[in-house]
Amino acid sequence: MLDYEAAVDWLDSHIDLERLLGGPEATPPTLDRMWTLMGVLGDPQDSVPAIHITGTNGKGSTARLSAALLGACGLAAGSYTSPHIDRVNDRIAVANEPLDDDAFTMAISEVAVFEPMVTERFGERPNYFEVMAAAAYNWFASAAHVNVIEVGMGGRWDATNVVDAAVAVITNVGADHLEIIGPTLADVAQEKAGIISAGATVVCGETTPELSDIVAAAATQAGAELWRRGVDWDVLDRRLAVGGQQVTVRTPFGEHAELFVPLHGAHQATNVATAISSVEAFFGRSLDDDVIAAALDDVSLPARFEIVARRPTVVIDGAHNPAGAVALRDTLAESLLVDADRADSPRVLVIGANRPHDPAAFCEALGLGSFDAVIATAAQWPRALPPAEIAAAVEAAWGADRETTGSRRPLEIINTGSVSEAVHAAREWAGSDGIAVVSGSLYVAAEARRLLGVDPH
Repeated sequence: MLDYEAAVDWLDSHIDLERLLGGPEATPPTLDRMWTLMGVLGDPQDSVPAIHITGTNGKGSTARLSAALLGACGLAAGSYTSPHIDRVNDRIAVANEPLDDDAFTMAISEVAVFEPMVTERFGERPNYFEVMAAAAYNWFASAAHVNVIEVGMGGRWDATNVVDAAVAVITNVGADHLEIIGPTLADVAQEKAGIISAGATVVCGETTPELSDIVAAAATQAGAELWRRGVDWDVLDRRLAVGGQQVTVRTPFGEHAELFVPLHGAHQATNVATAISSVEAFFGRSLDDDVIAAALDDVSLPARFEIVARRPTVVIDGAHNPAGAVALRDTLAESLLVDADRADSPRVLVIGANRPHDPAAFCEALGLGSFDAVIATAAQWPRALPPAEIAAAVEAAWGADRETTGSRRPLEIINTGSVSEAVHAAREWAGSDGIAVVSGSLYVAAEARRLLGVDPH
């Protein structure tokens, strides 16, 4: 068997489409390699019932919340998510705890034994994501009672879509990766609806009629039951609370009133409602409120509006598209920026972005008027945009913002060569009473967490 370092090196020797998104190495979508790999492993994806989650935003949070709820019900939930925040082990977890190095090595080694059969048949190796998904399914077959599987991108052609999941979750449909799964939002909805299995229950969080109707049509074709947000389930009420919010949720089985959620933002209240609905769909019954409370009590979401330091306050958020920027903007406004005692405190944004994302669109959605300075940076990632390009996009977005609002407020724009330099500059700029926000890329967020010594999980 490989040791840990050799296992990671072997994994890294595969083509990684996350690093090359939309690049010349991209090939036409197919699940043929994945189906073959599953076959030679003994179809482990069929050994454990599953909840399969896709969506433009919120799917990672929903997956983690769902795993916590299942755990509070006494089930060991195996969860596969991507990308990782701290270490590659994070992608394969049981009860929201990543595999340790020995277990991860074994999981990868078991796939390595059978990979040559796939390579011989197709004349090419499975890619990085396919190997990871296969390792997760194979490990969970003996280590988990239920799987919570997050789609990497899209749905229909995603490597995770070899599972016949009892519950299919579509958190929302947004304008992300249109160059691959678009070009229209209708195309994106169709791709995401591709995870619906025959006879499943579909928990749909998308409320735009023309998009939710596409999901409804796919559910009907699959003989699946459809639960629509705003019709069958939703957040009924939410109020700010110390350390989070009080949330009342309705599902097809009834209400769960005044749940304390130790997370910030209306979008996280929606993710909680999505997760509760998904787990209730899995069991076919209502969850007890004390079970939900136990699940939420210790939940944490790394790099999702994570307040990691005080004096200055440092917030790390992995938002990377305009919809995520809007959620960050609104959460900042209700959680931090409305504090009268801090009205004049310095506010600085650290932003990095990856191709093909548009940093100008992100900044326009976020709104730069709340910040005194923006520090452009780049993560150590092949698709990272150069800081100078990000700074130019910030300048363009700031110009558009000033034209719209008539603001004459100055904004300092700073270039830095690394996330380390950017975070240091942001903390200096904010001083002891200010606020520094790190966002624009999950990879920037991950580097910032490591630099600040944040607990990985």
